[in-house]
This record gives sequence, structure tokens and C-alpha cells, in this order.
Amino acid sequence: MMLSFFDQFASPTYLGIPLIALALSLPWILYPTPSNRWLNNRLLTLQAWFINRFTQQLLLPLNIGGHKWAMLFASLMIFLMTLNLLGLLPYTFTPTTQLSLNMGLAVPLWLATVIIGMRNQPTIALGHLLPEGTPAPLIPVLIIIETISLFIRPLALGVRLTANLTAGHLLIQLIATAAFVLFPMMPTVAILTSTVLFLLTLLEVAVAMIQAYVFVLLLSLYLQENV
Repeated sequence: MMLSFFDQFASPTYLGIPLIALALSLPWILYPTPSNRWLNNRLLTLQAWFINRFTQQLLLPLNIGGHKWAMLFASLMIFLMTLNLLGLLPYTFTPTTQLSLNMGLAVPLWLATVIIGMRNQPTIALGHLLPEGTPAPLIPVLIIIETISLFIRPLALGVRLTANLTAGHLLIQLIATAAFVLFPMMPTVAILTSTVLFLLTLLEVAVAMIQAYVFVLLLSLYLQENV
């Protein structure tokens, strides 16, 4: 029974071909394409308003140099949000529950922010490893601690997204299984369990959107330190 709970996180294959590529390309097909008309439909207007508001809030603390990342951050957030929300549908696969995928997104983007800082302002970038006013005996220890915390950042990005989505999916499956088993024996308890399941599903919808936003927000904070 415990193995079946984790089967939902296994990457599906068909004729030996992994279908994770199809799951990653599907969100882009669902997005409406912009048109050259002066008057757009409601969906395009809502999409443009959402992207503009998100980009404005995300790039508010950044200087002009960091605004080059606006398209990348907006696209990444919408992509992650769509993957997370599609994974809540029945009989679907959530690619963002795979740590390898999340680390594949987190490590290159984090590394790009570090390289930009080292290239544009190496003194300030290295200065983050040693806080100002540190006593001389603590300098070697603090440099080691700050270096470790710097290299843990991409791991924290990937693990945070994976752990939150995995825990949510497991809770939904556990409560759904409990409601299904209890319905023939105790219908009242099963109805209460189904109500909890409905509320948990609403919570997971919020978590799916929040985790996508947090992933991109932390990347923007790392970029803010290096531009």
C-alpha cells in the first residue's frame, strides 16, 4: 500500500519512452497566443494584466540591470504554476515533484546570478562572504559558513518545491483513500473526510501557485545581490 502511494511520482513511460517531455511541453500549448488586434478577448487581457502585475512586483527592488531578467522570470513562474496546477488533476503526472527537474532549473539560474556578480562587481560579490565588522578570530569560520550557505541555495530551491508538492499530493491521496474505505462502514465520517479533502485541495491549489512564486522570488533576491 505504501509503495502504491509513491507510484504517482514515478515518471511515466510509453513503449520505453519517458513522457515527461510531453508533460513539460503541454503547458505551452494551453496558453493563448497574443494577437495584433487592438481589442483582445478577456483571456488575453487577463493574462497580460497578470504578467504585468507580477513583473512589476518582482522587479521593484531590482535596478535597471536586473530588468533584463523580466521575461525569463515571468515565463518561469507561469510555467511552474501551470505544471503545479495541472498536476492536481486526476490521473496526471506532476513533473515538478521530481527533484532532478527542479535542480535542473535551480542550479543553472542560481549559477548565472553568481557569475554575473563575479563578473560585474567581484569585490561586492565576495564581500557577501564576510560581514562588515567581523572580529579577526571569526573571519575563517564565517567565510566557510557563508560559502556553504551560498552553495546550499540551489539545493534549497529545488528541495523546497519538491517537498511541498510531494507532501500535498501524498496528503490528498491518503485522505481520499480513507474517505473511500470509510464510506461503506461509516458514511458520516466519510462525508466529513471528503469535506476535509475538498478544503485540502483548495489549499493545494494555493500552494501550487505560491511555491511557483516563491521559487522565482528567491531567484530575484539572489540576482539583487549581484547586480
